[in-house]
Amino acid sequence: MKINNNGKFNIKNVDEVVTLYGWVAKKRNLGGLIFIDLRDRSGIIQLVIKPENSCYNLAETLKNEYVIKVVGKIAERESKNLNLATGEIEVIVDNLEILNTSIDIPFSITDDTTALEDTRLKYRYLDLRRSELQNKMIMRHKITFAIREYLNKLDFLEIETPILCKSTPEGARDYLVPSRIFNGKFYALPQSPQIFKQLLMVGGMERYFQIAKCFRDEDLRADRQPEFTQVDMEMSFVDENDVMTTVEGLIAHVFKEIKNIDIELPLKRMKYDDAINYYGSDKPDLRFDMKINDITDIFKDTEFTIFKDNISNGGIINCLVVKNSADKFSRKDLDKLTDFIKTYNAKGLAYLKIDNEISGSIAKVIKENELNELKDKLNLENNDLVLIISDKKNVTKQALGALRLKLGRDLNLISKNYELLWVVDFPSFEYSEEEKRYVACHHPFTSPKDSDVDKLLTDKANCYSKAYDIVINGYEAGGGSIRIHDQEVQNKMFEALELTEEQIKEKFGFFVEALKYGTPPHGGLALGLDRLVMLLTDTDNIRDVIAFPKTASANDLMSECPNVVDEKQLKELGIKIQN
Repeated sequence: MKINNNGKFNIKNVDEVVTLYGWVAKKRNLGGLIFIDLRDRSGIIQLVIKPENSCYNLAETLKNEYVIKVVGKIAERESKNLNLATGEIEVIVDNLEILNTSIDIPFSITDDTTALEDTRLKYRYLDLRRSELQNKMIMRHKITFAIREYLNKLDFLEIETPILCKSTPEGARDYLVPSRIFNGKFYALPQSPQIFKQLLMVGGMERYFQIAKCFRDEDLRADRQPEFTQVDMEMSFVDENDVMTTVEGLIAHVFKEIKNIDIELPLKRMKYDDAINYYGSDKPDLRFDMKINDITDIFKDTEFTIFKDNISNGGIINCLVVKNSADKFSRKDLDKLTDFIKTYNAKGLAYLKIDNEISGSIAKVIKENELNELKDKLNLENNDLVLIISDKKNVTKQALGALRLKLGRDLNLISKNYELLWVVDFPSFEYSEEEKRYVACHHPFTSPKDSDVDKLLTDKANCYSKAYDIVINGYEAGGGSIRIHDQEVQNKMFEALELTEEQIKEKFGFFVEALKYGTPPHGGLALGLDRLVMLLTDTDNIRDVIAFPKTASANDLMSECPNVVDEKQLKELGIKIQN
């Protein structure tokens, strides 16, 4: 068994005889001496093989990525490399054994490799040899270990829940698994363990957690995968504050253990409506200060047709102020920003450049009193740039929220610090244009605010829930809620969602039945483990922190899936492929 890690040795180990294993990262022949960089998971150590050594000829045959075993004595290096942890020493090899050879590799196993991501994903097992990825996998292990350690101390039980479940399509699309035994019927892979963890509370487990694999058939992006891992938690006899206090304590523990960063507790809290109004997002990035400003009232008497028509149709006028930056934006730059916000369905972008002489796309139509009100309300100074969108509320907020983030990146306004907060008081419902009805903003088992229970059937647009998201640096790192434990409230929620008795029984029958048997008050939260690791390893690509990820189009280039299956398998399942 391998007992020594290459990276653990230093100048204090000189004259020790060691047995080492690893991969040949590089071989150099300098003046008869053969130098080998031997790599294992812990790092690189330099080997030296002298011409008089009996294994010299064998060493000459070594190529990159050969797997070898060596025995030798540690010596102090004459020419030190302080960029390496082992850079002050080398191993004078006495014995060498080739454990396996390697064909030529498709890309260099270095952190500065220029290989395309698709190539690295195709040969992921080689990509994983790079220290950059190995360090991320090690970090992931340490994070999950810290999570288990913390929750265990709080008397949580780690309990597994089923992977083959019943399809309950209320959120994203399910991945379906056909049943061979029950022909024509399907299992679904869990989008989350939501129903099962609530049933664990019904079952008296009181405190549960699980590092749970989840699956969602939805459109992908840089921080999303079709299969993902979440830290799933549920607690009985708690309210919102109890859950949030427990979770932020867990997060603080992880940050301290992994990054030696002290997180100030309690975390700040922001209402959902304020997050949308000021940042255009329910996951605001607070690492830079640039709020959305509502300036609709300033233009209530405007004669400018675009603004006037929008206000009369129930729209709003909002803006961003880019401080001391007007001279950084040419007309061409502003046209590009206009094209950008149009991708968020905004019709156009007006702007003003503040100087001794006001300029901009609406400079000629804005009244003097309107300009003065803008200067007062927005604290405008010379060289400030005002970017204005006039549209429907949801379009205006979303477009300015996206523009705010773009400006933060483009102008290097985003600090390197971690900014964490809770977003609370989410709406219970959101209106689906596709279904022409209100649907659950989270899921049908989210408890409404006590004050809003009576609004479930009469005022859905203004009904808020006991739901909360934890946000880190503009990413939703986790979310949860207090659940409905009262049967009458649950029935009222189903009625508000316009679910028939037949639909309720078909989708949630066994769960609804369970709620009748003394369900305790309970609530929980799920942290996105992949996303948390992504944030703590300072990458913006979630594929970097998953050992064997899919591409952005949900392909596995390494194992070449999804793929066709044998006709015999399809026949056994009673499935026929339609083109």
